[in-house]
Amino acid sequence: MDLTHLKYFQAVANSGSMTRAARMLGVSQPTLTVAMRNLEERLKTTLLIREHNGVSLTSTGRELLSHVSDVFARLDKAEQMIAGLQADDVGTFTLGCHESLGAYFVPGFMKRFLQRAPKVTLSLWNGTSRDVWQAVLERKVDYGLVVNPLQHPDLVLTELFHDAVDVLVEKSTRPADLTLESALDHIRGNALILAGRVGQCQQLLDALASLGAHPTRVLNCGDLEMVKSLGLAGLGVALLPRRVAEYGHTGGLIRLHPALPTVPDTIALAYRGDMHRTRGAILLKDELVAFGRALA
Repeated sequence: MDLTHLKYFQAVANSGSMTRAARMLGVSQPTLTVAMRNLEERLKTTLLIREHNGVSLTSTGRELLSHVSDVFARLDKAEQMIAGLQADDVGTFTLGCHESLGAYFVPGFMKRFLQRAPKVTLSLWNGTSRDVWQAVLERKVDYGLVVNPLQHPDLVLTELFHDAVDVLVEKSTRPADLTLESALDHIRGNALILAGRVGQCQQLLDALASLGAHPTRVLNCGDLEMVKSLGLAGLGVALLPRRVAEYGHTGGLIRLHPALPTVPDTIALAYRGDMHRTRGAILLKDELVAFGRALA
């Protein structure tokens, strides 16, 4: 349905006169007459009763007027909201991240960002880094915090900070006479705790095996948080990203030996290159980058 015809109809209905409506709209009366005829043909009804001193609405005309008023009110509101999105720090966004990464990144970031931008609505989406990467690509997530992301022509990847998956133990269980060989013996004599679905943990397990460090048993957990809990309980040697081990339990888990192999991680912010760059979107991106780089 032609919005111009609806606008003309609203003017005619409110003024009660084709002549006054034409003058108000700045169009000729024949143009207005043709538009009203076309609208009545489109709706297959008579909307206006032509009288010698003006026009009046039929029952269907009154019904249409109520909806037309609602349509234009909604359009006005939409224009105001769009103008606000372009000119103000507002908007609704989704941030994706792995649960363990988010556990040490998101609380501090949210506290700072929501004070800075109280009119921005931010929700969280959790999954593996690969899942987050895919969700950004599929536009399910606006921004993603990802570990060692793959390059993609549709994505912008901004490096934030670094981490490493390391060999960690509860501090009271580390051997006192620490040498590389005693560290390897410690691994051989204890359980090795890891999240098997995390590729870096499997790489580190293989690297330790190449040094002859075969543990008495391998405890394969579903996620890094379980690995951390078991490691803090002193149940064995934990393979964990250092930042995951550190948050909330500073110094609880420490490196078994600095000469043991590690697997480096790069944490990056991912978003689509064709992202709609409203003020709120740009502000959120800049704040994520600033907070992430401060962690470096």
